[in-house]
Parts: sequence; C-alpha cells; structure tokens
Amino acid sequence: MLLQARSLTKRFPGTLALDGVTFELAAGEVHALLGENGAGKSTLIKCLTGAYRRDGGEIVLDGRPVDPQSTAHAQELGIGTVYQEVNLLPNLTVAENLTLGRQPRRWGLTSRRGMRALAREMLAGYGLDIDVERDLGAYSVAVQQIVAIARAVHLSGKVLILDEPTASLDAREVAMLFDVVRRLRERGLGIVFVSHFLDQVFAISDRITVLRNGRHIATTEAAGLDRLRLVNLMLGRELEQATGHGRTAHDAGEELLRAERLGKRGRIAPFDLSIRKGEVVGMAGLLGSGRTETAEVLFGATAADSGAVKDRAGAIDVSTPARAIASGFGFAPEDRKTDGIIGDLSVRENIALALQAHRGWARPIPRAEQRRLAEDFIRRLDIRTPGPEKPVGQLSGGNQQKVILARWLAMNPRFLILDEPTRGIDVGAHAEVLRLINEMVAGGMSLLVISSELEELVTVSDRVIVVRDRRHVAELTGQEITTDAIVRAIAAPEAATEAAE
Repeated sequence: MLLQARSLTKRFPGTLALDGVTFELAAGEVHALLGENGAGKSTLIKCLTGAYRRDGGEIVLDGRPVDPQSTAHAQELGIGTVYQEVNLLPNLTVAENLTLGRQPRRWGLTSRRGMRALAREMLAGYGLDIDVERDLGAYSVAVQQIVAIARAVHLSGKVLILDEPTASLDAREVAMLFDVVRRLRERGLGIVFVSHFLDQVFAISDRITVLRNGRHIATTEAAGLDRLRLVNLMLGRELEQATGHGRTAHDAGEELLRAERLGKRGRIAPFDLSIRKGEVVGMAGLLGSGRTETAEVLFGATAADSGAVKDRAGAIDVSTPARAIASGFGFAPEDRKTDGIIGDLSVRENIALALQAHRGWARPIPRAEQRRLAEDFIRRLDIRTPGPEKPVGQLSGGNQQKVILARWLAMNPRFLILDEPTRGIDVGAHAEVLRLINEMVAGGMSLLVISSELEELVTVSDRVIVVRDRRHVAELTGQEITTDAIVRAIAAPEAATEAAE
C-alpha cells in the first residue's frame, strides 16, 4: 500500500474525533472517503496532512512510518491537498501561482521566462491550454482547481487529497476535472476523493471507505457496492420492512407561497416548491446534498440567480435576509453557534433580534419591552437560565436552540425554516423542540424542517422533499412518508430518478 493510517486517534475537549481509524490507499487508485457531518473525514485528512497532530496510531507512507509536523512537511513527504475553496492567489498569474516559493532564478533574480516555461511544463499532460501569464482569477473555478492540482502534484507527487473539489462545478467542469483525475491515476498517484455527490463517487472511485462518528465502518470496492447499502452505512441504520410514519397530521390550508424555478448556479439546481399555510414540509438528503442551500436561497442568505418566490399578492423579495424577514420569513440555521446566536449578547438581546429587524432599526424596541418579551419566552419554553441578562453563549446547546426559536416566535413569521433544529441537544430538549414545532403549526405557521434524523422528519412532516446532488429529486406525501421510502429516494441512482420523473 502507498499510504496507510493505522488505528489513528484524535481527541478534542469532550470529543473523540477519531477512534482507532484505519485507512489504506494504493498507488494508482481513486479512493472515496465518505461520511456524514461529524464522521471524522476532515479530522482524518488533517492528521494525514500535518494540520493536526494525532494522539495515537501510525501513518505509513511507502512502507515507512512518517510523522507530518505541518502541511509543508506533509508536502515534502509526498502528500498534497486541494480543497473546495482553491487556496491559491487569484491576483497573481497562473505561472506565479504554480511556481510560488520555487521560482526559477537567473543571476540571483527571479526569471520570468523560466517561470513561464516551468508553468507550461507543469500543466503539460493536463489537457489544459491556457495563457499562464493571465491572472488566475480570470479563469473558471474548474481551471483554478486543475492549476491547484498541478501545483500540489508538483510539490508532493505521491498522494493527492481532493476535498470536495466539485462542489462549485457544473457537469461540464466536473467532466474536465475527472479527466485530469484519471490521468493522474494512470501515472500511479494515490488519490483520496472526498465528496457528497454519490453519482460522482461511483463514476470516479475504485474503492470507498465510510466513516461514522469517528470510526471506520467499511471499506469496499465501488463496483460491487449497492447504493442503498452505501447510504445505510453512512446514516447508520438498516431499513425495516415496515416502518410506520406515526406523524402528527396538520390541517394545512391554502397555498401560502410558491418558489418557481428558484436556484443558484453551483449551489442548488432550479426547483419548484409550494408551501401551504399551517403545513410542515420536511427536507431530507445527505450532508451536502443541497438541503441547506435550498434554505439559504429561500431566505436570501444566498442570492438566487434564477426563478422567483410568490404569494397570492405577487412576487416576494427574498434577495437578502432583511427583505425576507420583512416579508415574514424566518430562518434558524444549522450552525447555531456561528450563524444563530450572538454568544456575547444576553438572552434578552438575542430573543429581540428578529423582531427588531422586522420592525426596522429606526423603531428600537425599548429595553423594558425586550425584557418582558424575554421573560415571557423563558417561562413558555422553559429556557434554563438565571435570567434574561445571562450571555447566551454560556447556556447549554439545547437552551441556545430554544433561544433561537424564541427569537422567531417573538417575530411570529408566517414561514419559518428550521435547519437541523435538534442537532446536538439532549433528549429532553429534543422532545421539547418537537413539541414546539407542533405548537407553531397549530398556530398557523408554515415550516420547512431540514433534518438528518429521518424518524424526526417522519414524525412531524406533512410532505418530505428529498434532495440529492443539489437537486430536488422526490416528494413523499401521507402514507408514503417512511424512513424506508426516504432512504430509497436518497440512494436512487440519477437515471432512475429521471425515468420516474
């Protein structure tokens, strides 16, 4: 084997990120590394590339134990990485990026002619005929990726790790990149391919390794692996023959709003979505499938470049979050610590944020009114805090989630998006959040609930939209909503989905 990770362990405070993980990569192989959020993929890559120091285990390269001290040291050993966000300098030329740190010199000075010649030599064999004297930023993301690969291979030359390289590429650009990957495989490089796009994984990979919760789950040949089996390995569940939905029925009313061919190139393909008043629409899919991207274009966090959102009165402006809020939209994001709460502000200030934005900053909410509002929701939602002036960052995860829900309940939006509303909270808080969802719907609010917990979606949803490879691929309603049906829709190959449509 070219590269071996043997029983790798990595600990962070309160978390065992890697628990004795084993991974092997052969020369001339494309090996896909898969897993949901928190599976340990990024941690494993960072240990292999010297960004993290492992706490246990061994890394073997070409039969010799190695100990990467840094990413630069890993490159010297022969391990290079190219990330989704190209980490080159767009304001420098292609030649300057390719030769940065290793510029050819003549008479002690950098040789521009030598740089150009070396850059062309480095790009030879990649099928890329470009002007190396143009700024890198003038080229497409796909070309920038290939330039980054050429540089990584030149610096390293044994192992290439591609971390979500196709996330921002269209189908033509993916084909261009895969042609380069196949050429490198033929040259004998070992390539680790990290992606959430299952169709691409099966198109390019020789073997697949699945991680879950920091542990190695399985390694298998890609050619003989059933897609349904792969999804089960990633999600950690086996399908049952009969899975009852047991959901709470909601008395949905007339159509509240409709998205028509709404989309954003490179993030989510154009989709249609109808939301009725008092309805819960669930959204399922693997991490990176396009669930959060759908939420972001609906809320204006990502500006759509196609389509529109309408209600009975006409077009709704969701070009920015501020305008979406003004139209009665709310969004509780997946990463509550980064995108949800403002940790240094008090519970009172966090709860008042959305209502203040809805009213406009020219009409400030008096502090006394903010305090009454906060105390009301602390009582109603049983938020465990000494008082409304406690910094929200000092509360538990479940109580932070309740503060975010209280923020939107205080504004009383007509349409609320909940992205992973129960992730990382304890069992009691989990049940409380589900109870709150039913209360909100009973009050006439419409919800889009995104969750990796399929049983949760089955319990609360009137309809479930399945997203795969940044496309809405299936819709389940009524008795069709089972964990079995959701997993099968997630795992279905693209050709089968298109035939069904």
